[in-house]
Amino acid sequence: MAGPGSLTTQRDAELVQSRLHEQLARPQDALSHYRRYIGLRDSAQNEQNQKAAYRQRLGYEFADKEARLKATQERRQAVAAAEVRRQRQLRTATSLGAGGLLLLAAGLYFTLRRTERLKQLVTDQKQDLQAQRDRLDTSLTELRVTQTQLIQKEKMASLGELTAGVAHEIQNPLNFVNNFAEVSTELLNELEEAQASGDAEEVTALTAVVRENLTRITEHGQRASGIIKGMLEHSRQSTGERVPTDVNSLCDEYLRLAYQSLRATDKTFNAELKTDLAPGLQLVPAVPGDLGRVLLNLFGNAFYAVRQRQLTGEAGYQPTISVATKQVGPQVEIQVTDNGTGIPAEVQQKIFQPFFTTKPPGEGTGLGLSLSYDIVTQGHAGSLHVESCVGQGSTFLIRMPAQESTVNSSVSAE
Repeated sequence: MAGPGSLTTQRDAELVQSRLHEQLARPQDALSHYRRYIGLRDSAQNEQNQKAAYRQRLGYEFADKEARLKATQERRQAVAAAEVRRQRQLRTATSLGAGGLLLLAAGLYFTLRRTERLKQLVTDQKQDLQAQRDRLDTSLTELRVTQTQLIQKEKMASLGELTAGVAHEIQNPLNFVNNFAEVSTELLNELEEAQASGDAEEVTALTAVVRENLTRITEHGQRASGIIKGMLEHSRQSTGERVPTDVNSLCDEYLRLAYQSLRATDKTFNAELKTDLAPGLQLVPAVPGDLGRVLLNLFGNAFYAVRQRQLTGEAGYQPTISVATKQVGPQVEIQVTDNGTGIPAEVQQKIFQPFFTTKPPGEGTGLGLSLSYDIVTQGHAGSLHVESCVGQGSTFLIRMPAQESTVNSSVSAE
């Protein structure tokens, strides 16, 4: 699901790691990261015309890297061998009698000169290593900045996916507000006529209807306000503060937003949506915006899977997405299920890795599930795993600790 840009960034990250381990005298780790670097480079499908030349250049770099590592080892061995020879010479000189003092002095002189040269060589190497470490530190800092930018890009991408769904969801309450406002305007005209004619009973009846319309206008206005508030929470930078959260409402809200977002880009797409939200479910201490991103990603992947299966033209196939919640001891469980294409076993083992994707280039960054996994496991002390069968569909299960002694009033809806 990662595009060429994402693979290039990861490839460069592996190269930086290889060089770091090389300078830290960890040749095996350096070679390991370098092999990953080569693997990432070869996976860029849209750069076929450049692979051969690039692979040849990397081969030269790889050979040069091995030569440099070998040269470093040889220099260290030379230093160690020189030290051994110096110690041997000192022991030999000590055992000589007075008649060999001149020879000993000469030997010591040349030995000391050699030692000084070796010390200077070591000093120069240390300075060179320090300079390289400084450059590596700078590269690592730049890499972290790049990773942060990629994560923010992924968050903004999910915000963009919400836009169409939010527009549709806001349009419904606004239509109600407009309709009730128009009706209320007509009723006020009738109310003025009733007051002018002195028909108290009609005035009372019309006043009650207008009051009821105003109540509905308020309700739908609050509904639109709530949708906007939810989108603002999704888009603002997370503070990491967890608050008691109604998981049922969050699941229902983001399922509809994800569906309407897809419908906005493909009017022909239709799917059956099912919800089984446990009544009396305990609240969860969560960051609503972050948990919403997780749900949006899971729902988006589910809709993608059923749409891909629908495109195969399978007779009688009905795309179906379901979300269910339930209490499991001290934890709350969320299940997102689809009857899409399913995920092969070998892919399931890698699905939560950063930059891993099975989507065509340009259709995914490979960060969605990785970020979701980190949000659930690190940000909410929960767990996220997948169960899938090729050709039948997939289920993603989230479990998070519940807030003690708190329940919400959500009811099951389908």
